[in-house]
Amino acid sequence: MAKAIRFYETGGPQVLRYEDVTVGEPGPGEVRLRQVAVGLNYADTYFRNGTYPIPLPSGMGVEAAGVVEAIGAGVTNVAVGDRVTYTGFLNTLGAYATERLIPAAPLIKLPDDITFETAAAMTMRGLTSAYLLRRIYNFRPGDSILLHAAAGGVGLIVAQWARLLGLTVIGTVSSEAKAEVARAHGCDYTINYSHEDVAQRVRTLTEGAGVNVVFDSVGKNTFMGSLDSLRRRGLMVCVGTASGPIPPFDPVLLAMKGSLHLTRPALADYIADPAEKAALAAELFDHVGSGRIRIDINQKYALQDAVKAHSDLESRKTTGSSIFVIQGA
Repeated sequence: MAKAIRFYETGGPQVLRYEDVTVGEPGPGEVRLRQVAVGLNYADTYFRNGTYPIPLPSGMGVEAAGVVEAIGAGVTNVAVGDRVTYTGFLNTLGAYATERLIPAAPLIKLPDDITFETAAAMTMRGLTSAYLLRRIYNFRPGDSILLHAAAGGVGLIVAQWARLLGLTVIGTVSSEAKAEVARAHGCDYTINYSHEDVAQRVRTLTEGAGVNVVFDSVGKNTFMGSLDSLRRRGLMVCVGTASGPIPPFDPVLLAMKGSLHLTRPALADYIADPAEKAALAAELFDHVGSGRIRIDINQKYALQDAVKAHSDLESRKTTGSSIFVIQGA
């Protein structure tokens, strides 16, 4: 019997349930996927706690890797036996499962040199890093970025990729241990936000100028400091709200702080076009396959330990990527 994590009400990690599920045959445009590894992302907690409202009951998770076991009518992009990975949003919700039905469209074939575990650990984080560095801003060697949560899954990939592009990377962390991890993955400088003023330190490091771009996945607690870290006409990229939603503000604030630009992008809009998704995935797979970017899987959980996994994630006990490994897969 297949197993899956489901939840029937929003709330803390304790609402997640490990259950038996029946997986039928794929319908038109669908495949049945035997999953080997499943990604754990901070965005998963937004579905669970109601930040992203969805009809309940529901499955959990949007990213995994595995093997295609059956295909429905009209599926042409993958075949039975293909090794694949996927990420998405509502169209892939339900990834915390040993096997599942899923639309074929989001599936990405895996190169032979990318393992299932690596794929589950990096598909969402890697494609997010890809669009942040290759689509959001026209970076040039010598540009600088402020990267919040620099020791997290996305942060470690962004830092390595930014170094390849010749950027100066300033990363924020909560401890010296995380600072060491961030520096080992490409951060030129780290700022411990627990006892340092981030914006003030950024100004010191940039000789008063500020950075070209801020990647802020924290939200409420860092928003104003992030704006104050930007150079004139710099870009603020709001990529998450780990500390809570950003309060409403008057857009004139952006003018007062240097004619700043602000965007709140979503991965779905950067991989909606199949050709663009393929291009971003190919560049990501090339960097990882060649070893130029390494994916650190620092936490592995059994699927039935989803409550602990979410608790660890929200209490900032994790670094790098976290995955669920399907036992017996």
